[in-house]
Amino acid sequence: MLNLSLQEVAEEAAQNLEPETTEKTLSVLELIMNGGVAAQVIIGVLFILLFVAVYIYFERLFAIKAASQMDSNFMNQIRDHVANGNIQGAKMLCAQQNSPVSRLTEKGITRIGNPLEDINTAIENAGRLEVYKLEKNVSILATIAGAAPMIGFLGTVIGMVLAFHQLATSSGQAEMGALAEGIYTAMTTTVAGLIVGIIAYMGYNHLVVRTDKVVHQMEATAVDFLDLLNEPA
Repeated sequence: MLNLSLQEVAEEAAQNLEPETTEKTLSVLELIMNGGVAAQVIIGVLFILLFVAVYIYFERLFAIKAASQMDSNFMNQIRDHVANGNIQGAKMLCAQQNSPVSRLTEKGITRIGNPLEDINTAIENAGRLEVYKLEKNVSILATIAGAAPMIGFLGTVIGMVLAFHQLATSSGQAEMGALAEGIYTAMTTTVAGLIVGIIAYMGYNHLVVRTDKVVHQMEATAVDFLDLLNEPA
């Protein structure tokens, strides 16, 4: 009994001597709030850029999706109207569709009777205008994709300068824990900038691909319409 009691006392004493390890967790909100005024301002700017990027992406996505919708039988109906000399009916059909393809076709129909070169020029000019409408504000996404990481890196550089300034003014006696905390807090702006930049970059590329599909659709329709006018009567 005495040996067992001594063993239990020794184990309890050994446990008491072991240092307690506490796990320190990082909170995003704490990192932002502890980063100083400069980091908070830059994080706020990045959140605004993220909101703008997301808004432009979904607004353009819905607009491009609506522009890409077209009746598969549209050109066949236009062909029938033009073959029957029903130019007004063809114009009404284009107005009912209300899409870039239908507007290009309507522009060509209004030029029927002119030389084919003039009709082709009118369609090309209308196509440039439609592409401009589809690409509205998309360049802002590209700007955000490039600017956001640089803004985040600027915040990190400012934080590093402040951290080393604190080390210099304390004659090298600054606590390493406080210095490290200031450094990893400053790095949060780079992380935020990269996240915003990646989101904007992916959104921009996706919109470019969707726009290219609509442009190819318009080009194919323009070619079909010119072929229709070249058909022998």
